[in-house]
Amino acid sequence: MLSGTQNGGLRRYFRRGKLSRARIFVAMGVMLLAASTPAGLISAHARAQQADPATPVVVQPGAPGKPSKMLPPSTRAVLPPKARADAEFMQGMIVHHSQAIEMTALIASHTENKGLRSLGARISSSQSDEIKFMKRWLAARGESVSMSSEGMPGMDMPGMSRQPKGLMPGMLSPEQMEALRKAKGAGFDHLFLTGMIQHHNGALIMVKDLFDTAGAGQDAELFNFATDVDTGQRAEIRIMQGMLEKDHQRERKEEKR
Repeated sequence: MLSGTQNGGLRRYFRRGKLSRARIFVAMGVMLLAASTPAGLISAHARAQQADPATPVVVQPGAPGKPSKMLPPSTRAVLPPKARADAEFMQGMIVHHSQAIEMTALIASHTENKGLRSLGARISSSQSDEIKFMKRWLAARGESVSMSSEGMPGMDMPGMSRQPKGLMPGMLSPEQMEALRKAKGAGFDHLFLTGMIQHHNGALIMVKDLFDTAGAGQDAELFNFATDVDTGQRAEIRIMQGMLEKDHQRERKEEKR
């Protein structure tokens, strides 16, 4: 039964034209239903919903190039164990990125190639930002930024590109770096592109080795970072391969003249 206040409110809305007769009857029906339904029935329904939730879907993302896995609903999230390989990957990638930045620093004084200058600026900017991220990641976990001589001989020393031993995968040897410094113009362009493709392929090897190591790469931030490195380096390799192909086509045309 509607109270006098409720009846009065509906009459006022009806007189003002704010509700049609159909809406009045619907509103009255809702009010009557709510008034007649026991509170216990509503709470019982709510408890039943809570007791029978939808079955959760748990998905474990796969490593780059590998499918994701469906895990049982009983799976519970746990913090990943601290893996030594995670810190070593970050420490090694800092060294690896540092050489790439060293290479791009030569572009301004060694070539006028606008495409190469643009690519070099992109690589330098992105890898500088990634080095900052890796240093923050290591510091947050109480790890050293430099790789110990035990993990990678000679890689915690300054001037790493001149070290004959301990180079990370794909890094240019001291002889390659010296040749790059001495080259100019088209010769520099060729050495830079072939050297950076070699360098990027090395980074892909490092990512693969990380994910192939038992217990490594489980940290969410590290996983996302390593996956981004893999994706970004592959994209830049395709760009550089295209630039080399254009240079080869131009050289062939010049030879035919």
